[in-house]
Amino acid sequence: MRPGSYFTDANVPQLLADYPIGDAFLKLARTLSRDELRARQNERFRKLVAFAWKVPFYQRLWGNAGAKPGDIRSLDDIVRLPTYSKAELMESVDAYPPIGDFHGQDAHPPGKRPSLIMQTTSGTTGKPQPLLFGPKSREAQNLLLARLYLLQGMTGDDVVHSVYGHGMVNGGHYVRESVIHFVGARFLSAGTGIETRSQTQVQLMKDFGATAIVGFGDYIRRLAEVARDMGLEPGKDLPVRMVSGHLGSESHEAMSKAWGGAKVYDWYGVGDTGAIAGEAPDRSGLYILEDAHYLELLDVETHQPVPDGAIGDMVCTCLFKDDIFPIIRFSTHDVSKVVSGTSPIGLNFRRLEGFLGRSDNMVKLRGINVYPTGIGAILTQRFTALTGEYLCKVERISGRDEMTVLLESTTPEDTALAETCAAQLRATLGVDMSVELHPVGELALLTGIDSRQKPIRLIDNRKNGT
Repeated sequence: MRPGSYFTDANVPQLLADYPIGDAFLKLARTLSRDELRARQNERFRKLVAFAWKVPFYQRLWGNAGAKPGDIRSLDDIVRLPTYSKAELMESVDAYPPIGDFHGQDAHPPGKRPSLIMQTTSGTTGKPQPLLFGPKSREAQNLLLARLYLLQGMTGDDVVHSVYGHGMVNGGHYVRESVIHFVGARFLSAGTGIETRSQTQVQLMKDFGATAIVGFGDYIRRLAEVARDMGLEPGKDLPVRMVSGHLGSESHEAMSKAWGGAKVYDWYGVGDTGAIAGEAPDRSGLYILEDAHYLELLDVETHQPVPDGAIGDMVCTCLFKDDIFPIIRFSTHDVSKVVSGTSPIGLNFRRLEGFLGRSDNMVKLRGINVYPTGIGAILTQRFTALTGEYLCKVERISGRDEMTVLLESTTPEDTALAETCAAQLRATLGVDMSVELHPVGELALLTGIDSRQKPIRLIDNRKNGT
């Protein structure tokens, strides 16, 4: 690294010109035609591919698939390249410790290598994966999230309470940088429940007058319950007007009610890529930031493109990540589907329905694909007695895979509600599964809601030989 080179290499004025935020983004998204967008994507993609060919990870990955430099001339050719996921990245880390051979630092001339910003994933699905950024790609990731926050109504006058994890995990750090660098709001970096006790978090929000909360929906909803247990009324004693995060099983209506009528917005991204898509005030889906990401939805089993409206694995290419760790056809293993129709507010970007589950946690029951991490949303939006806390258990019984859905309810003795929930799951998913109701708080130790950034939603006892 060259001393003092971070801000020169980041070149924020140029980033803001290339990837505008605020009113400038709205103008771009309303006036840029689909043909103009495609041309912009192609220009950035060609530069990205040229860089990736200098990186050993891609030389090996693409070479093994039969690709050669010069084969990939535009986005039309992207299907000739293989997808990859965390598994291939971790193989690289194991072979070339400690950060693998996908970083791309050696692709830059000696003396001109950008500094390396290093974080990791949370490690919820195994060993933490290194997440690497150069100054340009780091600040691009930050401003793209700020673009969504500003679109949703966050301002420099807000006091933003964050429950994203810190430590080595990327989320809390880049969310903080996003808010401080590009929104200009005050930021409370409370972190998860294990970093700052839930009661302390609520007191922080009261003392500093938090007006917005960002984080994972499961824990944000949990904090509303803790506030009421402390005798504080969200929306009155805690003036939160906005919630923005990864809603998961939480419905907009339930979350808004929990926080005294706050406006609620969803957005989607992963640690490697940053923010990929997010809601606007029209709440007609999550707008894909298509000038920065090329997003494909592929069939979970055949890996072929799916039509709009069909569920597919999200495979992302980060068009801005051409300084460190290029990302081309990275399979997130998160599933979603494209929302059809025109934008109610005139934005010319495609929309997603949102996070619908994990394909690597997919359970096949009697020939039906079931995504446990998407089950909560099916039920909590319909039944007010459910708190939103849930867990799926899968077992092999008499040679057949069976799933039981455990739900926390304010009326755990209500057998009719359990039967109605089971019927709703059958009607929505097309397969039978059992439902058990549990008292509020009983599942916390199993899900880790108070200690994990991403609660556990699936226990697969088939892997234990049962």
